[in-house]
Amino acid sequence: MNDSQWFEKPGNDGSHMPMRHLSPKVLCLKKMTHGLNPAWKIMLSLLMPAMLAVQALAMMEVHVPEQPVVVLHGRDATLNCSFSPAGPFNLSDLSVFWQLTDTKRSVHGYGEGHDQLADQAERFANRTSLFPAQLGLGNTSLQLSRVVVADEGSYTCFIRVQDYGSAALLLQVAALYSKPVVTLMPESNLRPGDEVALTCVAYGGYPEADVIWQDGGGHNLTDNITNSLVANEEGLFTMTSVLKVLLEPNSTYSCRLINPLLGEEGYAFVTITGQNITFPPVALWVTIGLAVCLLVLLIALAAVCRRKIKESCEEARREAEEAKELEEEESKTAMTLLKS
Repeated sequence: MNDSQWFEKPGNDGSHMPMRHLSPKVLCLKKMTHGLNPAWKIMLSLLMPAMLAVQALAMMEVHVPEQPVVVLHGRDATLNCSFSPAGPFNLSDLSVFWQLTDTKRSVHGYGEGHDQLADQAERFANRTSLFPAQLGLGNTSLQLSRVVVADEGSYTCFIRVQDYGSAALLLQVAALYSKPVVTLMPESNLRPGDEVALTCVAYGGYPEADVIWQDGGGHNLTDNITNSLVANEEGLFTMTSVLKVLLEPNSTYSCRLINPLLGEEGYAFVTITGQNITFPPVALWVTIGLAVCLLVLLIALAAVCRRKIKESCEEARREAEEAKELEEEESKTAMTLLKS
């Protein structure tokens, strides 16, 4: 069955209504106008809007989720669709048709008691199925296997038994990012106050993640941040975020990724500390040289002071001995004068 057999008349909502879903009376009326003279055609054409209005009033209510259906990449998705039968019916009278809402490409068809897959889009081959045992209960849900990013979008479920109805739902694909890895550039010869680039990278996620940079105090950093996305052949993203900061001693920076569809399940974080900060080699050797020179100077100063102190002590001792000898001589002279 080709697309022209399913879609020949626009519906009230702008979608294409399958001609086989029109009531037999309307189809009969269209056939009757073929080959008639213009007067009869005009008369019968006036009846067409009324018949279509009756057909529209007879449209059944089809139930699908109001919220988007979120499925992990590579997993199976169930697109729920159901209706409430007015009464018992034969499966041979049931027609179910799933299509992409935007492109009108066929996803899965069912009619006359079995699957109708002749017009199915190639990328859905061997990946779709209904729930045959539940069709009689009004369950026309679609099982989509091995979901990929390209499957994301709106799907419309068409149903006809005696009446006709349709509804659309949204499928969203999500994939967890790998644990972020943070690198520091440059990695060495860092001094406080240097500008450094912190790069946070995570792989294999979908959709685009929210990136939050924080300092060690838990404050969000919003300036000087650049984010970029690169998709692989599967449509999954490599997320890269670069933060430029002025480095401070013993500083900590963290990067956190949050998947908007998976919430807390989609984030991870790592921390870069200030332990990478080192003195440049030149400054280190200059410091060591100055320390050695200072040590030599202190040793030399200590030796000079020791020698000076020793010389001062010896000189004081000699002066004391000379004073003692002079005093003894004066005493001897005085005694001699007394005796004479």
